[in-house]
Amino acid sequence: MKKLDRERLLRREVVSGSEILLRMLLLEGVECVFGYPGGSVLYIYDAMHGNPDFNHLLTRHEQGAIHAADGYARSTGKTGVCLATSGPGATNLITGIATAYADSVPLVVITGNVATSLLGTDAFQEADILGMTQPVTKHSYMARSPEDLPRILREAFYLANSGRKGPVLVDIPKDVSAATAEFIYPDDVSVRGYSPAPEVSSAAVRELAAAIRRAKRPLLVAGAGVIHAGAEAELARLARGAGIPVATTLLGIGAFPTLDPLALGMAGMHGTVAANRAILGCDLLISVGSRFDDRLTMRPDGFARQAVIAHIDIDQAEIDKLVPSSLPVIGDARAVLTALLHELELEGDEAEAKTAPGKPTDGWLGELERIRSAYPLRYRDQKDGLKPQYVIEQMAELTGGEAIVTTDVGQHQMWTAQFGRFNRPRTLITSGGLGTMGFGFPSAIGAQIGNPGRTVISVNGDGGMQMCSQELAVCALHGIPVKIAVINNRTLGMIKQWQELVYEGRHSHIDLSGSPDFVKLAEAYGVKGLRAETKQEARKAWMEALSHPGPVLIDFVVDRDELVYPMVPQGKALEDMIVGES
Repeated sequence: MKKLDRERLLRREVVSGSEILLRMLLLEGVECVFGYPGGSVLYIYDAMHGNPDFNHLLTRHEQGAIHAADGYARSTGKTGVCLATSGPGATNLITGIATAYADSVPLVVITGNVATSLLGTDAFQEADILGMTQPVTKHSYMARSPEDLPRILREAFYLANSGRKGPVLVDIPKDVSAATAEFIYPDDVSVRGYSPAPEVSSAAVRELAAAIRRAKRPLLVAGAGVIHAGAEAELARLARGAGIPVATTLLGIGAFPTLDPLALGMAGMHGTVAANRAILGCDLLISVGSRFDDRLTMRPDGFARQAVIAHIDIDQAEIDKLVPSSLPVIGDARAVLTALLHELELEGDEAEAKTAPGKPTDGWLGELERIRSAYPLRYRDQKDGLKPQYVIEQMAELTGGEAIVTTDVGQHQMWTAQFGRFNRPRTLITSGGLGTMGFGFPSAIGAQIGNPGRTVISVNGDGGMQMCSQELAVCALHGIPVKIAVINNRTLGMIKQWQELVYEGRHSHIDLSGSPDFVKLAEAYGVKGLRAETKQEARKAWMEALSHPGPVLIDFVVDRDELVYPMVPQGKALEDMIVGES
């Protein structure tokens, strides 16, 4: 990021509301705004003209802008920012706002609106974006005067990236962005009635520590809250020091290294047999930063029936919402785990926190290892053709688990979660709660902007890729070196899988025949395109793409009939898992 002249930015002088907005964004450390202009934000875009400090990336659709801001936020831990005009520009952001809200992603979403004198008159390109987004934002603001902007923006960034993180909307009428006021930077920020990080109860921590000492078959379930809190080191110290195996949610992948001996993999609908059997057999389940959503628990009355459940979460509203807990601990995951490590006398370097022989959990770990050995993630390979799981395995091998991988939504998403390798947090970027198609590719653009020195790979289905494929122009124009994998099975794969397994094979409107030639599409935008239809071609294509300095799209033509296993059908319990063919 460029070195800013903070003294100049903080200077008290009369400037436009648009200039106040840009100054506040720069002072908040915003590296890039992802946006698309329109009539109600033209004063803001005019203020950007000739401003060497301000970095704006013009996407080709507002949905691309907000998903890119989301990918930036998830991969860096910083607040993502996007900008769109009023009316249809703002409404095109709603899916992305809901995506971020479902997964607790910090965004500041800035929209223009018609002049304050026209509000409520059904003026051209007027929409009540505050009303529309109220259920899917952490907070919303409308600036009524330029004097309000410094306070509003300071609060917006504070709210978005503290406590349980989430998107905050700032709506700016056109006359407010045009009017002038003296810029006064607010040194302090506070929001009445808002307490982002509740104090951790020492009594609750002591009770949980006692439960861990008593447990014979404990299990840790790590959710996205571990990553949001930066608590991966504390989680690893607890797991290794106390000899507790770790399962993750989809969004918790990366919170604990995939290849660690204590790692059981992802749990839930498409989780590993070992992870789900551990949930069924544990006597103490410690959830850290997971909200017990239905894709993890499946039928709640079949979830962890033998276990005392401890629930660590920053949001009081999540406690007992879906799964009753006997040992709730409210607080930031890192603060809670730090206190728990102190109580268990497991503080110190992670290297010193090793599982000691003779612990009560040794038999439990041996049992889970036998299950893992008997039921590894597997698929029926074939000499000819190409399996999607092989594509993901090659990606993991050639990147060593160090790449940032974004996915769209569907079968390829689950194969990436199952067969990918993730050594550290913020390396799997995916839409979990909302399951938004079109998310994968633009989120990779944002991740690459936020991590310019890292390898960023976007794994997409042939359906989702067509929802935001226009953003190929952005990669080509700016040389954004995202590697784009299209897992092309010529069908809506996950819908097809459900129709086969649940709807007795009645395939309805899932055929994606008529999709473009993705190689030609990439080349039309100026992006290098490759195609692979065999195992040999797939490995060669990955190697060529990863060595190429710019963006590359690889069209992996895979078996259209491949299904994702294991699978727990909707409405069933974890014990009803279908393992699939070997």
